[in-house]
Amino acid sequence: QVQLVESGGGLVQAGGSLRLSCVASGRSFSSYTMGWFRQAPGKDREFVAAITWSGDSTYFADSVKGRFTISRDNAENTVYLQMNSLKPEDQAIYYCAAGLLVVERALSRSNSYLYWGQGTLVTVSS
Repeated sequence: QVQLVESGGGLVQAGGSLRLSCVASGRSFSSYTMGWFRQAPGKDREFVAAITWSGDSTYFADSVKGRFTISRDNAENTVYLQMNSLKPEDQAIYYCAAGLLVVERALSRSNSYLYWGQGTLVTVSS
């Protein structure tokens, strides 16, 4: 079992930055592929970014490429999402997720991930 707790959400003006954190408790955090997803009101949950267990490879949705980065600290059982140049359309609840043996083509699928956090709200004012 892995428990995930996100933090770092809040209100930011368009063009600003936020850094989300997701702390994992449980066993073998370093074995998990970690992902960030988001869900805006009335919309489906969508993939944002993912990072492999080693941190060697990262993946991003086209909508956030060049603005967001994902990183992890396995010693601290934490994964981060640095969000820069935020836009009003980035406003959503952001969730982190953990999955095992997630192949590249499945990284953007929410059903590839076993464990989910409760989410943190990001509000972007225009």
